[in-house]
Amino acid sequence: MRPVFDAVCPMADETLTQEILDLLQQCTQNQQVKKGANEATKSVKHGLSELIVLAGNTDPLAILLHIPALCESKNVPYIFVPSRLALGRACGVKRGVIAVSINSSEASELAAQIRSLKDKKERLAI
Repeated sequence: MRPVFDAVCPMADETLTQEILDLLQQCTQNQQVKKGANEATKSVKHGLSELIVLAGNTDPLAILLHIPALCESKNVPYIFVPSRLALGRACGVKRGVIAVSINSSEASELAAQIRSLKDKKERLAI
């Protein structure tokens, strides 16, 4: 199934997707992620999010449409990966996850990797 957002939103290519999923696994171990559309929305609204990762094969699409608009209004970068199942597994759950928020942490050793990923996302948008 082809992702719905492929033409209009920043969809990660294969190598960037793998880098995102690897970073998500590390952030999950450091308890820096919030899983699910509701938790990701709350994180963006409260100014805790550094990056939002969304699943491109979400169905129904309506449950996800508010997050990119919210991210744009709060200046939080977001990116789509092709598979919600892979996104869920990267977060340590067996089911698919449609949205993940990577939250900021002052004492995180992953800050440089998160910053690098945000820079790559910005280059993708150009």
